[in-house]
Amino acid sequence: MQEISLWDIENIKIGHAQDMEHATGCTVLLCERGAPAGVDVRGGGPASRETELLRPTASCQGIHALLLSGGSAYGLDAAGGVMQYLEQRGVGFPVGSTVVPLVCASCLFDLNLVSSAVRPDAAMARLACEDAQTRREGMGNVGAGTGATVGKYLGPDTMMKSGFGCYAVQVGDLKVGAMVAVNALGDVFDCDTGRQLAGLLTPDHKGFAGTEDAFLKAYAGLRNVFTGNTTIGAVITNGRFDKVQMQKIASMAHNGYARAIRPVHTTADGDSIYGLSVGDVSADLDVVGTLSATVMARAIKNAVLEATSAYGLPAARDILD
Repeated sequence: MQEISLWDIENIKIGHAQDMEHATGCTVLLCERGAPAGVDVRGGGPASRETELLRPTASCQGIHALLLSGGSAYGLDAAGGVMQYLEQRGVGFPVGSTVVPLVCASCLFDLNLVSSAVRPDAAMARLACEDAQTRREGMGNVGAGTGATVGKYLGPDTMMKSGFGCYAVQVGDLKVGAMVAVNALGDVFDCDTGRQLAGLLTPDHKGFAGTEDAFLKAYAGLRNVFTGNTTIGAVITNGRFDKVQMQKIASMAHNGYARAIRPVHTTADGDSIYGLSVGDVSADLDVVGTLSATVMARAIKNAVLEATSAYGLPAARDILD
């Protein structure tokens, strides 16, 4: 198994756009040839668009783009910019006089970090589509990760800056990669060593307090934890799979969330993973699902390690030795 760049997977383009001043942004994955796709939503508070297309009973057999965005449900409007961008290029489902691009989207909550009045919109999403043509790699405080934070159970005074991460591997001709914006209620751990990397801080900001420990102390009744959470991501493979198989692979990729984030899939998170097949390599579903969990866990690790302090919040590189 060899590490590669996510940008090395064929038939996709990935771009970011962000408003650093207002701490929000979006990330687009373009698959203009169309990609069979599935989704598995496990968090209790998702904000999503066109996920019904991915149901096994829906006639849609492939999507043309995926948007990950800040702005909570308001950010879903940004998907219109992706549709405009693709329509102008003739990419989409043909309907006679025009085409209808099939664009799925999920959003994370970053409204309270700086300004709830500024959210990703169609114009920002078009910029992300244009950025996707440059093949510039980016992680940390970019795109959908611009306003991402973790360790939020006790509020903003003890939370940390997170961001956007990706990771990909190749085995023979098979490529599997993940991208993710980590905006979790819980703490983030290194999936390979078990070391905590980010999360709920002690009051002096010199170490970690542990969200699970805080949960246990409040077992009789958890505090209101709606402070803005959700980890949203995707796994992409050049393996040949249909939408039903990609839904199973997306489901297995959630094991990567569980390896890297604790607690995860809470009622206060909107944790979602998409799965996209963008190639024709013959591959076993269980192998790809297993690899998907691995690359997702390492993408989460990169999301916090590549983030930098911002908006008065420390990042992992400020806390770790």
